[in-house]
Amino acid sequence: MNITSFLMYCIIITFTPGPTNLVILSTVHHFGVKKAMEYTYGATIAFGLLLVVSAMMNTVLIVIIPKILIVMQIIGSLYMLYLAYQICKRHSSKPAVNETGTFRSGFLMQFLNPKVVLFTMTVIPSFIMPNYTAMPAVTISVLAITLIGFLAFITWVLFGTIFKKFLQNHSKIVNVMMALFLAYSAVMIWM
Repeated sequence: MNITSFLMYCIIITFTPGPTNLVILSTVHHFGVKKAMEYTYGATIAFGLLLVVSAMMNTVLIVIIPKILIVMQIIGSLYMLYLAYQICKRHSSKPAVNETGTFRSGFLMQFLNPKVVLFTMTVIPSFIMPNYTAMPAVTISVLAITLIGFLAFITWVLFGTIFKKFLQNHSKIVNVMMALFLAYSAVMIWM
């Protein structure tokens, strides 16, 4: 497994602006750190559960249909390239959501967030399953990805106001760099 591509993909997907991160940013700004942390815990647990479901489904699929891996790699690569395009063309990251910041809303956001659902369904077959199919290795991978997601959420909580201002002031440069890193990750799946 190319660990650099794997980590870059996980970090870029979890740290770049998306619905969950923007709600965290808005919650910090409007309701404070305590409410944002409550929301973050719900989002993290849902993120981990989605990864577990993905790992279980992909383990079964790989045993039953070995050719499914190539399909998932293609889907994962195309999705990463799509995200790179979306990030590159994004002009600003204005949080327009008025969220109360509850555990439940954070939990539900992850299941309704297409970015997270597609990420959790592509990261396991694209990066983990081609190299590791044993339950301990897959479990450690799920925990590592969940931790990366939690660290991303915490970053948005702790540095929300500063990060928001930086993104607004340098949004084009940041978006282009993140898009390039994401495109690189899509290519490296095949290396």
